[in-house]
Amino acid sequence: MRQGIGNQELRRRNMGIYSGLLSSFLLGWAPILGKLAYRYGITPLTLASLRTLVAAVFLMIVYFVFWPRLFLIPWRTLLYCLMIGAINGVGSLFYYSGLERIDASRASLLSSLYAVWVVIFLTASGQSITRLTVSRLAASLIGALLVQAPWTVTDPSNHLGAMLMIASAALNGWYMVMGQWVLADVPSRSATLYIITGMAITVSVARLLGGTPLEPVSVPGWQVIVALGLTTALSRLAMFFSMERLGGVQTAILNLMEMVVSLALALLLLSETLSGLQWLGAVLLIGGTSLVRRDVQRGAAPPPSFNPMDV
Repeated sequence: MRQGIGNQELRRRNMGIYSGLLSSFLLGWAPILGKLAYRYGITPLTLASLRTLVAAVFLMIVYFVFWPRLFLIPWRTLLYCLMIGAINGVGSLFYYSGLERIDASRASLLSSLYAVWVVIFLTASGQSITRLTVSRLAASLIGALLVQAPWTVTDPSNHLGAMLMIASAALNGWYMVMGQWVLADVPSRSATLYIITGMAITVSVARLLGGTPLEPVSVPGWQVIVALGLTTALSRLAMFFSMERLGGVQTAILNLMEMVVSLALALLLLSETLSGLQWLGAVLLIGGTSLVRRDVQRGAAPPPSFNPMDV
């Protein structure tokens, strides 16, 4: 009986790993699709708002048809989900404004710093962090630094973009920590729906307050926006499914794989080149994230739930 329970728990955690990797793959498309959207004359504020609206509408339709019971959650939890979505919405505004100013590979690195913030916030909340987790995170971030190669930056105008990306990473780290807390009370799919809704409300209000009329969007531009909206919705579903089973730290480290995806896509679709050190960094990233599976198979349990409001 105990062996059956152990096998069931292992399958549950493995599903969390696979979901985290799927989330990484989908998230890796964000800077690439963002750069393509800018080529079609779409501004960062418009892109952030329209892609989130597409994601929210898509989820609403899917849930109405297939999962109508998931609409029902407690009012207090609903408010927390909307608040978490608002935090992520502000982070997305920083992200796409920064992406306009720096190339996709560097944007991917700086945004991946949210994993550091997740560890910091969880440690501040009283959760213990193992040495294995710290070493795994360190290996991944060293790899990220080598991929970024900041010593090659010569354009001072890139600095504002880098600062915006760092701000986005901090907000995304806090958003993941709060999301883990919410998942203690509601299914991951319900949380995803209302967090995306909170994002859509926040960025839509920001777009309206921007004061400028909506620029005309070409057909190729709409195609990129829809693709970005769908990857946003599906990546959040996979991310919260993974967090529900593995916890915030494990999922954050798995999601560092998104930079490898972005790197490969930037090379193939945007003609961004890599040096030998950058390829070494990609290998370190893959090695650091692959240790998650080994750690989970040893029986590392997801961290306990907590209230981030107390941090």
